[in-house]
Amino acid sequence: MTPVILSGGSGTRLWPLSRETHPKQFINLINENSLLGDTVERVEALDDVQHLIVVSNEEHRFMVAGCLQTHNNLNKSSIILEPVGRNTAPAIALAAYEALKADTDAVLLIMPADHVINDNPKFAEAVIKGHKAALEGRLATFGIVPDSPHTGYGYIQSGAQQGDWAQVDHFVEKPDEETAKKYIRSGDYYWNSGMFMFRADRYLEELEKFNPDMVAICQRALDKSTTDLDFIRVDAETFASSPDDSIDYAVMEKTDAAVVVPLDAGWSDVGSWSALWEINQQDEHGNVCKGDVITEDVNNSYIHSESRLVAAIGVDNHVIVETDDVILVADKSRVQDVKKLVSQVKKQDRQEHRFHKKVHRPWGTYEGISSSKRFQVKRIMVKPGSKLSLQKHHHRAEHWVVVQGTALITRGDEELLLTEDQSTYIPLGTVHRLENPGVIPLEIIEVQTGSYLGEDDIVRLEDTYGRA
Repeated sequence: MTPVILSGGSGTRLWPLSRETHPKQFINLINENSLLGDTVERVEALDDVQHLIVVSNEEHRFMVAGCLQTHNNLNKSSIILEPVGRNTAPAIALAAYEALKADTDAVLLIMPADHVINDNPKFAEAVIKGHKAALEGRLATFGIVPDSPHTGYGYIQSGAQQGDWAQVDHFVEKPDEETAKKYIRSGDYYWNSGMFMFRADRYLEELEKFNPDMVAICQRALDKSTTDLDFIRVDAETFASSPDDSIDYAVMEKTDAAVVVPLDAGWSDVGSWSALWEINQQDEHGNVCKGDVITEDVNNSYIHSESRLVAAIGVDNHVIVETDDVILVADKSRVQDVKKLVSQVKKQDRQEHRFHKKVHRPWGTYEGISSSKRFQVKRIMVKPGSKLSLQKHHHRAEHWVVVQGTALITRGDEELLLTEDQSTYIPLGTVHRLENPGVIPLEIIEVQTGSYLGEDDIVRLEDTYGRA
């Protein structure tokens, strides 16, 4: 069995905690693991797993690689990088071709990176059933046994029962509440989980029936791929020409081989703040409070503090989320509209939809502390053994003060080794590099001064991570 984890989403509906450069699959929303970390551990625990494939976009590649290094104990794993997003059908086609290189009988288990499943043994039981269906040439989808008339999910109507699974009658879009209630009463409907299981060759056969261009493009894009560090980079120009379509529309709604395997394992797609409230343990007032939170006469609310005290009084059915640069306040019944706020942020040409104040890089993190027209102060953390690119700036100079750890600094033709409380100055235009040769994180305070302080004023001359 080859699990395929799809990790290309941006998690807009959990903004401001989830952002384009650090979306929800990389956040510790439920426990000490990220959602991606939980997903990796979940599939590792299944029987007969030899090869794990993760399909990610370019921007998130180092976070995916770091997660696999932490959680993945399998002998083999692959990270396929999509140069542009083309939805789930092409992403799965890439994974299918990659899996067939190692095993011509490969069975794929398709899972989004950002779902929650509370009962892993029940999940494993459903996977065994899905595997049997796949070996018979079926294309199995996992239908969640509904516990409420939820209007935020698509539904699957089941047809004739065939042992451990049923024929798929048809897929339906997200219903209104009255229609959802009818679905629940009928007993014939499941929530559409977005998880699938099938043989890789069977998926490609069915996809070719309905979209032969997509199959041919994905095959060419992978054939022309290059390997870079831990990543498989598919050919950008070729893959960009692929049609954009989901597996549901491209294959599952059209094929006559689709079956549904019931899954009742405490599943959630964590698709909104209200969903996160539902799956967390609530206190005696129906509240879920994370971080430094004080409440008085507050009920049925989700309150999340990242960096400071959040105090609430006299509110009911609300979501309050504090980060170091954004505070969201919403009625819990309106959280599906958070994406409208994100659209406003984009229209105003702001950056809060893309970045947190703490920005993750393959070598560590940086975060803004203070800024004005001609200066900016940052806190930079470099992981042990890591280094930034060899670079220079056209418009700014930099002052570095070591707060913790040891810094190996390239400054022009010099090499400096600085420890705590020592500092150096990087003049404008000077080639430089920062490296952590030690065994503990390196922390420095950087003061930038100059006429332009944008992140695009970086000329990289050499980079360990293959960035331009």
